[in-house]
Amino acid sequence: MNTRAIANFVQVASLLLLLVAVALMAAIVTMQFAIHGAEVEVPALKGMTVADALSETAGLGLNLDVDNRYYSGDVAAGHILTQSPAPGTVVRREWHVRVAESLGPQKVDVPDTVGVDERMASLELRRAGLEVGEIARLPSNAAEGTVLAQDPPAHAQGIEQPNVNLLVAAPDEETPDGYVMPDFAGWPVASASATLAKAGIRTASPSVVNVPVAAVGSDAAPLRPLAKPGAVLAQSPSAGSRIDQTTIVQFTVVK
Repeated sequence: MNTRAIANFVQVASLLLLLVAVALMAAIVTMQFAIHGAEVEVPALKGMTVADALSETAGLGLNLDVDNRYYSGDVAAGHILTQSPAPGTVVRREWHVRVAESLGPQKVDVPDTVGVDERMASLELRRAGLEVGEIARLPSNAAEGTVLAQDPPAHAQGIEQPNVNLLVAAPDEETPDGYVMPDFAGWPVASASATLAKAGIRTASPSVVNVPVAAVGSDAAPLRPLAKPGAVLAQSPSAGSRIDQTTIVQFTVVK
């Protein structure tokens, strides 16, 4: 092969390599445009109405899911309280943005369902604008289906969600799946611990505190009944909380 032929071959090969490189670059750029074209930035939704937030996210190709609803004294009812992912997060189109909706300030009064049949308790709660939350069942001497306790308690203020958890009486042979923490205030700590032990709930070593008593004739504080040594002053978890066999209860008692 003479010199001219070699030079022509090199030129053709170089041109082919250049065309391949250009094609690769074009493919890469096209792919980047396709990828970035499918990405959007999550907008700030807090404070928007749910309807406006739906419109905003739909326009960006995102899905809006209202996961929870909470009472709020700061954000008006029907407006967004929180969101996930956070504003400014870059996500793919069709991504699901989860939000919590404000119910406004709590205005409903929590009914007293203790002692009521579970079905009637559910109806009472719904009439009050509340929903039944978790239902735990506890073997009891009470009639099957009777509500033994509720969380939050009747007439509670400052609750977060419009849900009320119920502890319901079950037949003695049924294995309980959870309990609602009783109010042990004033109980002898030994009796409180024994009651929990029967249900398989463990207790930690109690914290012991002195309880001062106002002097006779003192204006510093009103007189109050003497607390008996060993009586429960406080408990954690608080009364009405859901507990199970993994929970360890802590009592604070009088010295």
